[in-house]
Amino acid sequence: MKVSDYMSEGVVTANLKDGLRQTMLRMRERNIRHMPVVDDQERVVGIVSDRDLRRPSTMDMGPDQVDAFSLDDHMKVHEVMTGYPDAVTASTPLVRALDLFVQHRYGALPVIDADRRPVAMLSAVDLLRAFQDQLRAK
Repeated sequence: MKVSDYMSEGVVTANLKDGLRQTMLRMRERNIRHMPVVDDQERVVGIVSDRDLRRPSTMDMGPDQVDAFSLDDHMKVHEVMTGYPDAVTASTPLVRALDLFVQHRYGALPVIDADRRPVAMLSAVDLLRAFQDQLRAK
């Protein structure tokens, strides 16, 4: 099995300069929890999750200091994203992708082409579908 057997196509991306509020609204409209972040050449340079947007870790300064946070477009995606995430290609063996999910506790991985442009996403739910198919086949 390959990543292409279970990846979710029709990937929605965020740009480095997008505001956090506009990005969260796009995620909600499309019912997604992870978005690859692309640069001006449409190459994947990060990933952002709904968790990153709800309360960026940059807001928590220390054990006794917590900054107030309001979801607006003053903060930009590049300030809260995970930079240069692991990624897979459509031809990556699904078990290799699963190894990355388990090792790093990922919720999703971008699926990229040879130029590091996004072609799809592979989520934990996609992997559960693969597991479900395997169980039903027995």
